[in-house]
Amino acid sequence: MTRFLILMAEADHFARWDAADDATQVQVFADLRAFTAAVRTRGRFLSGEALVHPKDARTLRPDGQGRRLTEGPYAETVEQLGGFYLVGLPDLTSATEVASLLPLDYTIEIRECLDVGVPDE
Repeated sequence: MTRFLILMAEADHFARWDAADDATQVQVFADLRAFTAAVRTRGRFLSGEALVHPKDARTLRPDGQGRRLTEGPYAETVEQLGGFYLVGLPDLTSATEVASLLPLDYTIEIRECLDVGVPDE
């Protein structure tokens, strides 16, 4: 089983979510449940989380002598990372197929995780 990180982002995600009507929010949650069910059918659901607003992020940036702390996200962009899933699936094709079930307004990035030899606790 291969691990994949599935990132979900959209332009102005947090403002759009706050402005979404009840029907839109219900549909988003239905899409997320469909995704989770599809992952469990094909592999393992390992983790998933929604993220707080990027304004509350803290980033450590290299400054030539160490790192400096800055407020806000890693990248300045209109697209905001809203959440992620960590899943175990047979291959990239399966990961892409289940990721297509996520809400249509989100940009989805699927990344295979490298095994760097960190032991499980």
